Amino acid sequence: MKPVVHIVDDDKSYRTAIARLLSAHGLKVEAHESGDQFLAGLSVCEPGCVLLDLQMPGQSGLQIQRRLRELAPLLPVVFLTGKGDIKASVEAMKAGAKDFLEKSSSAAALMEAIHRALIQYERQRAEHDRLQAQRALVAGLSRREDEVFRLVIRGHLNKQVAYALGVTERTVKVHRRQVMEKLGVRSLAEAVSIAANVGLIDQDTASPVG
Repeated sequence: MKPVVHIVDDDKSYRTAIARLLSAHGLKVEAHESGDQFLAGLSVCEPGCVLLDLQMPGQSGLQIQRRLRELAPLLPVVFLTGKGDIKASVEAMKAGAKDFLEKSSSAAALMEAIHRALIQYERQRAEHDRLQAQRALVAGLSRREDEVFRLVIRGHLNKQVAYALGVTERTVKVHRRQVMEKLGVRSLAEAVSIAANVGLIDQDTASPVG
């Protein structure tokens, strides 16, 4: 699916000029006269980025950015402003904006910012897909496998797991092997990494154990 560059700006002449520029560079473009219009037609599965005017009637660019973080957190935002508001720039960047450009910036600078944003989207999408796949693998464990998994990733030895679950150590070894196979990992360190990614253990404390 070809990525879409969304232009959200209440200035029709600027919106039209930028849309023509980007289209001439082979980009797929959708222009919106307000943040509300943009959000109303937003497809959260569609790849791309957003060129977002900071100052607009109705919801401001920063308000739209906050909504985007809830509705489509993978979409990078490049803020556009005609005022060069440093305070707003800092706030936008802290909130996750990819870039902050004045509307007077050159076409080259704008294209560069869009290129960076689209690269960021691809990286975030790949990471998101990887995380979703790992969550699906963990969800596919049986109840007993899940119990063994949660104890093993915290550094418990097989005999400790056996005692905790009231089963034999041999049974634990069987379930442990099944867990490794279902998760598609070869080492406990890899299993621990998956557990940290899906939130079963703290990322900061995750380490190769066992």
